[in-house]
Amino acid sequence: MKVLPTDPAARAAVRQGVSVSVATGLYGISFGALSVAAGVGLGPTMALSLLMFSGGSQFALIGVIGAAGTPVAAIATATLLGLRNTLYGAVVSPLLQVRGWRRLAAAQVTIDESTAVAVAQPDPAVSRIGFWVTGLGVYVLWNAFVLLGALAGDALGDPRAWGLDAAAAAAFLALVWPRLAPRRAQLVAGLAVTATAVLIPFVPPGIPVLAAAAVAIVVGLVAPTSVPAEAPSDPAGDTPAEPENETDREPVR
Repeated sequence: MKVLPTDPAARAAVRQGVSVSVATGLYGISFGALSVAAGVGLGPTMALSLLMFSGGSQFALIGVIGAAGTPVAAIATATLLGLRNTLYGAVVSPLLQVRGWRRLAAAQVTIDESTAVAVAQPDPAVSRIGFWVTGLGVYVLWNAFVLLGALAGDALGDPRAWGLDAAAAAAFLALVWPRLAPRRAQLVAGLAVTATAVLIPFVPPGIPVLAAAAVAIVVGLVAPTSVPAEAPSDPAGDTPAEPENETDREPVR
């Protein structure tokens, strides 16, 4: 029998999705303004935002263009950074279980934030709510604020001075933080952060993200999660023996 999500869990997933959408969407102002400043027109800026819809890849692409890099280098850098979404797809696909056009829609909104909210939920039904609320919310707000930033242009100054880049990162960290209670998760996070910090000065954008993911995979292979022992079976049958409850005993008369 299918178990429906409880109302409090569903409401919590919606609240998380909306808060992350707002924080991430606001950062779109920065991309719109910086893209126009780098010489990318309003039309191409919105096309990048609507079709590519990967903030890291978008910033990487305009960064290369702004530094007078070649189009090939810009596309290669953006593609490399976008490879992480392939890993996200492998994570959320079993949770969503979508087919047809919904699968295409899910692929478009499979990003850092929608994946983080989805995997933070207690069961698959609530994970689906969190994924769609976050993915669609970020898509709408990100593109709306990208348009605002592109139109405002130089009038905004440097949006990074407002701390919008930190707001998106803080929202993501707030989702991940409760999952770092186990020592194993802390180990993976520490190694991933170390690998990323070491590689950032020496490799192209995108490589540190993939290296952090590789760290988690290696830890999972080297130190797999221990499986709890099965409950003892009833000698008279194949079902596990139920612990005797003192309250279930018939009173002595």
